[in-house]
Amino acid sequence: MKDTSSNDLKDFKIREKLQWAMSKSMEKMGMHEFDSCHFEIVPVEITVPGLDPSFDGYSIAHITDIHLGQWISTDRLNGVMDLVNQQNPDMVAITGDFVSYAIDHLVDDLTNCLKKLQPMDVSLAVLGNHDHWLGADKIRNILQESDIIDISNDVYTLKRGDAVLHVAGVDSVTLNKHRLDLVMNKLPSCGPAILLAHEPDFADISSTTGRFSLQISGHSHGGQFMIPGIGTFIRGPHFLKYPVGKYKVGDMVQYTNRGLGTNIFWLRINCPPEITVINLRTPK
Repeated sequence: MKDTSSNDLKDFKIREKLQWAMSKSMEKMGMHEFDSCHFEIVPVEITVPGLDPSFDGYSIAHITDIHLGQWISTDRLNGVMDLVNQQNPDMVAITGDFVSYAIDHLVDDLTNCLKKLQPMDVSLAVLGNHDHWLGADKIRNILQESDIIDISNDVYTLKRGDAVLHVAGVDSVTLNKHRLDLVMNKLPSCGPAILLAHEPDFADISSTTGRFSLQISGHSHGGQFMIPGIGTFIRGPHFLKYPVGKYKVGDMVQYTNRGLGTNIFWLRINCPPEITVINLRTPK
C-alpha cells in the first residue's frame, strides 16, 4: 500500500476487513448476481473541432470507478464487460479506481474480467486515488496483463490514414500524481485531442490549455444519491463543480460518468451505475 500514513494504513486495514465481511455476507444472500437492468447505458454525442471525417461517429465506451470487491462483484463486473462489448465501441476508456480497500485476493478476478474487453481499436486507462492507495504498480501490472494501455501522464494517438486523434491522460490529482506539463510536452501540436482524468474538477486546469475538446472523468459516483430535477447535493474534493453529467468549461466539454461501483455506502438512490457511450462528431 502506497502514499498512506500509519493512521491511514490502520484505517485501510479496518475498511478492508469490513469490505471483505460485507461482501461475503452479500454473496451468501445471493445479492452479488449481475442484472443488466441495474446499469444505465448513456449515449453522449460530442462535436470535436478539427475532427477528420474518417473519425466521424467514433465511439468510446467509458467506464469508471469499478471498486471491485464492494457492490461490484466479480459476477457483476463480468456482466458489465459483456454490456460494454455489446456497444461495439471503437475504444474503451477507463478512468480509475479499479479497487477500493482490498486488492491482493482480487487480482486474478480483475485481470480476467478486464481481459474480456473487445474494442475495435484499443482500451486505455488512467489511475485513480484508490489505485495509488492500494498500490499503483499492482494496478498497472493488471492493466498490462489485460492488454489495457495505461496513459497516466501520457498520450496515445489513433490514426485513420493520415488523420489523427490524440487521447491523453493524467494520473491522480488527489494524490498529486498528475503531470499535465509532461502531457503537453508529449502532445503533438496538430490534431484534435481529448483527455482522460479521474477527477472531474481538473477540467478547470485542462481547459485553460486550449488543447482539449473533451475531458472525461469519474471519481464522484454521481454522489450516489440524486434528487430528481435537482441532481446531487453530495460533493467532495475534486468533484465540487462537475459532479455528474455534461458541462461546458471554457471551450472544452467536461463529462462526468456516475461510475459503476460504490464506496463506503453500498447503495445508490436515483443514481444508477453508468456505462457512457460517447460518439465523436465532425463539425458540420
